[in-house]
Amino acid sequence: MTNEALVEALVAADAVKFGEFQLSHGGTSSYYVDKYLFETNPEPLALIGEAFAAKLDGETPAGVALGGVPLVVATALEADVPYVIARKSQKEYGTANLVEGRLEEGEEVVVVEDIATTGQSAVDAVEALRDAGAVVNRALVVVDRQEGGTENLADAGVELDALVTADELLAHAED
Repeated sequence: MTNEALVEALVAADAVKFGEFQLSHGGTSSYYVDKYLFETNPEPLALIGEAFAAKLDGETPAGVALGGVPLVVATALEADVPYVIARKSQKEYGTANLVEGRLEEGEEVVVVEDIATTGQSAVDAVEALRDAGAVVNRALVVVDRQEGGTENLADAGVELDALVTADELLAHAED
């Protein structure tokens, strides 16, 4: 898969919107990347799973709930490996786990996330995974909005590896 093919698939899925949008961190933006439009569309989802699977380096992929779950499933199916899910908050019932799935102490894990703006949800997932005994040094994201995610993750000792940057996506979407 080429970077251009993924950008075209995201645009074709109508996942890039222009206007005035409120973002999860409280800021606003003149564009929005609707992750649910590309995560529920088989073409971009398959391309993402293929690209993320190719980037695995022996790590267990860990999806950040909710948006990272379809991505980690696509990745795990493509790579034929098990995966785990990092919850945003602890359940009040059952096992009350923050990390779902089988995870061994010292296991190398890579966080799989949809979009990085500030990177805070990925950082939270890294902390939950590390608390559960995982070793986490990388995060894979579909789109890096280039608004501090790389730096925030670096502060947590994690390298951000994005399939597409906002600049690349916007340059194509505006054509």
